[in-house]
Amino acid sequence: MLDVLNQIDLSIFYFINHNLSTPFLDKFFVFVTDVKHWYISYIILFFLLIFKGGRIGKISAVGMILLVIVSDQLSSTFLKDLFQRIRPCNALPDVNILVGCTGSFSFPSSHAVNNFAAAFYFGKVFPKIKWLLFSVASLMAISRPYVGVHYPSDIIGGAIIGALLGYMFALIVIRINNYFDNKKNKITDKFERIKTI
Repeated sequence: MLDVLNQIDLSIFYFINHNLSTPFLDKFFVFVTDVKHWYISYIILFFLLIFKGGRIGKISAVGMILLVIVSDQLSSTFLKDLFQRIRPCNALPDVNILVGCTGSFSFPSSHAVNNFAAAFYFGKVFPKIKWLLFSVASLMAISRPYVGVHYPSDIIGGAIIGALLGYMFALIVIRINNYFDNKKNKITDKFERIKTI
């Protein structure tokens, strides 16, 4: 059974890495996969949350920092060392490698963990932008086997882990915001009662 799943994983990897390869997509996915190209977007999002997002925006901004720390450390430090899966660019002889191939382990993809954590987190807190977030996360995820540094199963595993983390953090943020709403409502009710005395 594991051999069959491994063969499917390899077949999908080669399809993405070899069959989909074109000069335009090479440039596109090399750009997409480099997290440095997204820093400005992250900074803008953070300040929009702080200054335009109201109370839940401020809570979400703090939660976002904690989520990124937890998701990145869980995948990069703990899970990669636990599974110790060799990257395809280090394990296979005929990979189309478009970016640097590091010696770090492959499962799960930290790109997938972090981006799907953010997508599920903000998609739950701010549902109107969820499809944009999932589209970005999916493009980031597919870029990893395309450039030759992850298997599809690394992406799927990372997406599931990230989704669970993002959803849990979103529930915490919503609960904290509801707590402040309830507290505000109680204070308002108290003042209303005082006025009627």
